[in-house]
Amino acid sequence: MYRKFVKISLILVYLVIIAGAIVRMTGSGMGCPDWPKCFGHFIPPTERSQLEWHPNQNFHEGQVIIVDETLQVAVSDFVSQEKFQSENWKLYTKHDYAKFNALHTWVEYINRLCGALAGIAVFVMALLSFKKWRSKKRIVWLSWLTVFLMGFQAWLGATVVYSVLDPIKITVHMLMALVIVAILLYLLSVSKEKRTQKTKTRVFQTVLAVAILFTLIQIALGTQVRQFVDEQIDLLGYAAKSEWLSSPDFVFYMHRSFSFLVLFVNLLLWWQNRKLKLGFSMFDSLLILFGLEILTGVLMYYFDFPFLTQPIHLLLATAIFSIQFYILLECFRAKLKIN
Repeated sequence: MYRKFVKISLILVYLVIIAGAIVRMTGSGMGCPDWPKCFGHFIPPTERSQLEWHPNQNFHEGQVIIVDETLQVAVSDFVSQEKFQSENWKLYTKHDYAKFNALHTWVEYINRLCGALAGIAVFVMALLSFKKWRSKKRIVWLSWLTVFLMGFQAWLGATVVYSVLDPIKITVHMLMALVIVAILLYLLSVSKEKRTQKTKTRVFQTVLAVAILFTLIQIALGTQVRQFVDEQIDLLGYAAKSEWLSSPDFVFYMHRSFSFLVLFVNLLLWWQNRKLKLGFSMFDSLLILFGLEILTGVLMYYFDFPFLTQPIHLLLATAIFSIQFYILLECFRAKLKIN
């Protein structure tokens, strides 16, 4: 049962990553300007009128409305009078973003729901880990560390909103998700009873670790490219997709060029695995993912960001990292090849 919930948690964390990518693709990061609620509601509004002041209306403490392009928070439960009374409200001071877009709000809300589901699954996984206390105590410690990191990740999400989508905070938020994925993959590996029959060489293991580092660098560069695209969207609008990368910055060219090095290192690993018969069968799938990753990158650059190519691009990068890291874990458990 424990291993089953590790898999469920991993799937749900991937789902959160996809949802987060869709949030960024649609520009919905500020769809819910407060946290953890959305405009002070557990279920967000669907119309602008729900965020406006009206006479003779019930308002609850913490409810958020938009007044003169500012967010106002109800200080208590009350029924509004015929005229707006400022003493019933306080200015929201985390930031000054006060816009409503129903699509953005619900995209961001669904992203938060995915995060909550992943958090619940991780918590259940941690409770089940106590059954492993006698045999493998590190499973229990790491399971509860994952619970803590999920909470920390939620806090990072709040800081991203409060900063009005600061690019550095978004990048840290993304990298923390990969840390959580790595721990879950480790728990999946060490909870497996069957020993691996694979073999390794020291050079192969070292190059694999380098490949993972290169993948993380590439993902970080990709988030910076996405930042540049976001800035272009702010300047040019969503209708001008063909111009978003018409004059890319240095980071874009670095991201594109570095991808060749990443691919070369992984091709080298695939060839070594095949030549030395080490037994790591997931390398074939890894190369397919690399092909798809390059394809989505080409589609975004040359065909003006077709629908869903951005979140698919990020999901593929996450899957590549996951497979590489899982192979490395198997490599640690593999026997050293003598000949």
